Amino acid sequence: MPLIIRKIKETDIDRLAEIERDSFSRPWTREAFRELFDIPYARYLVAELDGEVVGSAGMRVIAGEGNIDNVVVWGDFRGRGIASRLIEELIRLGEEEDIKDYTLEVRVSNAPAIRVYEKSGFKGEGVRPGFYEDPTEDALIMWRRG
Repeated sequence: MPLIIRKIKETDIDRLAEIERDSFSRPWTREAFRELFDIPYARYLVAELDGEVVGSAGMRVIAGEGNIDNVVVWGDFRGRGIASRLIEELIRLGEEEDIKDYTLEVRVSNAPAIRVYEKSGFKGEGVRPGFYEDPTEDALIMWRRG
């Protein structure tokens, strides 16, 4: 069965919260995902494979720019191009809204994620010292400029 990238639904929340708990030291909660439905400038997608949600990614449109956040793929499904497909679809949605520039933050130690973002045209342009907690770590600020 092919990979399906689609908009988030409320029925995805429990699964996404589970993926978050398995992936991050500071995971988003069910409530954080539920709040997305009330934010008109939020664009959130899920990746579904064989009927199971295996990842998600989101973007908030702020001042005409796409701020990509919370890209996650569940465990054994990493390394299959799913994160890249999610990012490509976010950018495609952004282009429909005439967004040209996209930004994101990533842990400086997260080399696999940095490679995914670089393949999608992002480049490191700065560092936010101490941005992440548990453990404390700097964030690489990346941009994809149109």
